[in-house]
Amino acid sequence: MKHSKIAILRWFLIGLLIALVIWLLNKVDIEQVRERVDQFGIWAPVIVFGLRFTSVIVPVLPGTAYAVLAGGLFGFVQGFLVIALADLASCTFNFYIARRYGRGLVERFVGQQFMEKVDRLGKRHLERNFFLMAAFLMTGLFDFVTYAVGLTQTSWQSYLLALMASILIAKPLWVAAGAGIFEGSQLLLGFALLAAFGIGAVTAVVQRQPDQ
Repeated sequence: MKHSKIAILRWFLIGLLIALVIWLLNKVDIEQVRERVDQFGIWAPVIVFGLRFTSVIVPVLPGTAYAVLAGGLFGFVQGFLVIALADLASCTFNFYIARRYGRGLVERFVGQQFMEKVDRLGKRHLERNFFLMAAFLMTGLFDFVTYAVGLTQTSWQSYLLALMASILIAKPLWVAAGAGIFEGSQLLLGFALLAAFGIGAVTAVVQRQPDQ
């Protein structure tokens, strides 16, 4: 019951942050915002990259809103590139920290109250099932999963392959949602909604897998 409440709270925060981003950007002319963003040059995507990177390393608040923001500000292609690179860098960093320094340093990043979640994910023995590991990396728990997998004996090659597969499959949906909302693209919105249902189904299935 406790874990269910935490999961519900997490998804509530994700929804709230996305709604806040959408509300804020709908209050202004998106084209004007993009023009001002363009004035920052390379620093605009660097800032969003940094925010997303930090939210994955210190997973206190969900970073999904930054993916929506990236799609809204930069469009689908550039927005996805920013988020994909941020996730690749941060998740690789998480894995390295866990593998190199162990559980003690991981707890400093995630906090004692969330370390139980990392331990619980570790009990899934994801290193024994590549597809289950990739599926977990597609869920909203992916930041915790990266730490958990790093504490196992999973090889770098296997982890990076699963990580890249999860980024290519799961990350475009939130960027597409942002781009679709602010560009008025029904195709992108439709893709995002269908993908959201798919990721939701994956999340439901993998979280029902019993600890081994």
